Amino acid sequence: MAPEDPVTVSPPPPPPPPTPSLKTKIARRFVKSLAEVWTSRKLATEGGVRKRARRIKIAAYSSMARAVGGSRRAWSRALLAKLQGRAKRRCHLRSQRCLGLKRKRAGSRNMVRNEVSGSDKLRRLVPGGKAMDLCNLLEETSHFVQCLATQVKVMQSIADRYSV
Repeated sequence: MAPEDPVTVSPPPPPPPPTPSLKTKIARRFVKSLAEVWTSRKLATEGGVRKRARRIKIAAYSSMARAVGGSRRAWSRALLAKLQGRAKRRCHLRSQRCLGLKRKRAGSRNMVRNEVSGSDKLRRLVPGGKAMDLCNLLEETSHFVQCLATQVKVMQSIADRYSV
């Protein structure tokens, strides 16, 4: 009779790495975006503070929307689409300025004041809210506010870290 083969026991697989928290995801993306803003020579030479502030705001919103996952939440999809559309319009306006064309300004001359309900006000505040029913609007609003609070904490911790 042949000796029995020793049973080989493989070690258990390592546990999956912990998923980073929302705050960590936002912070990583925001710091990366900030580094791009601050290393941009074009912003350092022209426009100054206002253009840099606008770029920081865009970096903050896009890092928040991407950290959530663009396809998971309606507000993040809407925000990313808005930011991408803004970039396309900016390129288009630059080309029109080179041609000497002027854009029309949207005036508020003949605006009629209508009574606006609370849900309509909320729809205007939440990106993508105009296309949602009330139940989804409230759910997306709570998540959006949670992400904004996290964004504020991230920005505050970055400011505390680098302040003197």
